[in-house]
Amino acid sequence: MQVVRDLDSLHEPPCQTVLTIGNFDGVHLGHREIFRRVVDKARELKGTAVVVTFEPHPLRLMAPDKAPLQLNTPEEKVRLLAASCIDLLVVLNFTTQLAEMSAEAFVREILVRKLGVKHLIVGYDYSFGRNRQGNTDFLAVQSKLHNFTLEVLEPIRAEQQAHSSTAIRKILREGRVADAVKILGRNFTLDGEVVHGDGRGRKLGFPTANLVTQKEILPRDGVYAVKVKWHETYYDGVINIGCRPTFAPNAPTLEIHLMDFQGDLYAERLRIYFVERLRDEQKFSSVGALQEAVVGDITRARELLASRQFVEYREYLGDCRT
Repeated sequence: MQVVRDLDSLHEPPCQTVLTIGNFDGVHLGHREIFRRVVDKARELKGTAVVVTFEPHPLRLMAPDKAPLQLNTPEEKVRLLAASCIDLLVVLNFTTQLAEMSAEAFVREILVRKLGVKHLIVGYDYSFGRNRQGNTDFLAVQSKLHNFTLEVLEPIRAEQQAHSSTAIRKILREGRVADAVKILGRNFTLDGEVVHGDGRGRKLGFPTANLVTQKEILPRDGVYAVKVKWHETYYDGVINIGCRPTFAPNAPTLEIHLMDFQGDLYAERLRIYFVERLRDEQKFSSVGALQEAVVGDITRARELLASRQFVEYREYLGDCRT
């Protein structure tokens, strides 16, 4: 997948452009259906499957107090879109100048002149441009004016709930990581680098890796059964998200115990797949009580992970070569 962050670097529009536009935070199953339609139509036209998105999220500029925490880091979004078989990703820098551009100018200058759109696919509730003037009714008019076709998709639902990034954020805030799979189509993940901790886990008999992540949103504080990917190897694990209240509480930490692992992970990168919530973080009356609880967490996590499938983005997206 080609990634373009400056439209001036495109010397000519792509061939037979089939395009969608949006923030696509989370790259959930609703987004995935849009991408599938874009790719299928592009293959039909022997054209180019294009996604246009924005960095930062427009609300970061327009209404910072209302801007949602992002489900994906920019790097994750690129990886997921590439796995969705998109040919060209256009990442527009969302500036004041872009925010003030009228919907008419955005369609004329960016979608038509720069990107050569032939077929546009959007969700039923999408709108863009100054004062959000560019809704689906507006696009229907513009499609006739500029000679491209328009396809508007109805919401994709699971158990009567429309797939949405807002719904995923609510699920994560409640710690229901297993339910997130129904909307994401994969387990919620985060990547991070292992840093030095205080060594307390090792002293307790359960060595842990302390993780620093760029992820903006995390599941609710607590203990979770997880799969951990290190290079191309997967381990069962338990992660604690929180402030370790049994000891002197401090800033929130991510502490991961990898089962059946020996070695030093300092400065290595890990990817964590959240499978199931085990319990709330809690303050124990003694170190011994904490050790007993951790043994129970590990035992339960091992049982859960032995019987539960976890889903990576590769597994539900398929192979772009086919």
